[in-house]
Amino acid sequence: MIDIKIIRENRDLVKENIKKKFQDEKLPLVDEVYELDIKRRDAQGKKDGFINEQKNLSNKIGTLMKEGKKEEANKIKEEIAGLKEKIDELDKEQVLLEREIKERMMVIPQIIDSSVPIGKDDTENVEVERFGEPIVPSYEIPYHADIINRLNGMDKEAAGRTSGEGFYYLLGDIARLHEAMIAYARDYMIDNGFTYAIPPFMIHSDVVTGVMSFPEMEAMMYKIEGEDLYLIGTSEHSMIGKFKDQIIKREELPINMTSYSPCFRKEGGSHGLEERGLYRVHQFEKQEMIVICEPEESMDWYNKMWKLTVEIFRNMDIPVRQLECCSGDLADLKVKSCDIEAWSPRQQTYFEVGSCSNLGDAQARRLGIRAKGENGTYYLHTLNNTVVATPRGLIALLENNYQEDGSILIPVSLQPYMGGKKKIEPKK
Repeated sequence: MIDIKIIRENRDLVKENIKKKFQDEKLPLVDEVYELDIKRRDAQGKKDGFINEQKNLSNKIGTLMKEGKKEEANKIKEEIAGLKEKIDELDKEQVLLEREIKERMMVIPQIIDSSVPIGKDDTENVEVERFGEPIVPSYEIPYHADIINRLNGMDKEAAGRTSGEGFYYLLGDIARLHEAMIAYARDYMIDNGFTYAIPPFMIHSDVVTGVMSFPEMEAMMYKIEGEDLYLIGTSEHSMIGKFKDQIIKREELPINMTSYSPCFRKEGGSHGLEERGLYRVHQFEKQEMIVICEPEESMDWYNKMWKLTVEIFRNMDIPVRQLECCSGDLADLKVKSCDIEAWSPRQQTYFEVGSCSNLGDAQARRLGIRAKGENGTYYLHTLNNTVVATPRGLIALLENNYQEDGSILIPVSLQPYMGGKKKIEPKK
């Protein structure tokens, strides 16, 4: 949610930003908010006048009563009662106006950074840099589900019986490799100064609407029937929510945390679900990172964060690239975002394994996350980034470490988490 001062002072800037995001249907909202804000402030001005008048009249009552002018005092009391009715009416009007303003402000997109490339959708995202040589071996790389099945590492049929499509059992060395990736990512982030956390896996609706837009929520999140609780789709939601309505001491900034959680997503609509594989599923695990910082530091943190993900994947012998998200591919709360994509030697292309986002003060403004400065309180900036999300990260690891005999080489960085094992052999 942007600062309403921007709409008061520069509506053209807000409209131009909407056009850059190819959301022209939202253009009328800017003028509507502008006009509603004028009405709200006008109502506040009238109310303040009536309150001052009420105070002045109240002061007269005591004097008149001391002078024995009871009749005059009673007339003033009637005037005060009339003023109270007007104040109450203006209060009601303001509540309605504030509600209408907020409804519109919640869907007006955040002002994007000037460095964001302009484009309609993810097909116009821009490759910035590659890390590691994308190799295509002389032998065929099987589909990841076939690789895992040859290692007796997955049972989707049984998961279908217990839970339905989009779920899975991971077994044996594959399950262990999956957890090794998470554990390694956790320790790498701790070594880089991030505080480790395991957050709640369910959050209230006011936290959900604070961290993401309503369309995102509807597409992603599972609602707990009969309760004001949602299963998290990613742990940064509950991690950012931890600081809801808090005034953070400046000496405590920046706050940088890394969190583990299972994640739950509907994954409905056009994406669909894979019948055999693990690429798009209802449940997965993830190591995440979040930062809450001073506004002027957020872009530096953004660049530090995505580079950490690159380092982790390179340490697992996986080539990756950074892909800058264009304006039309940015969620409404984001100022700037990039995807980290891993190389798939089977498909001979890259696929997304993580996403880093700078949300400016959008989430902080919705959730009331502030710091106190010399000129009063101000909103902080929030950022989030995927460290490792499995099983997508697992798919990348399997494909890039697959050998012609069907075995999987375990990267040196993960071997301590695999009991020293260097290779996973196919079952005979």
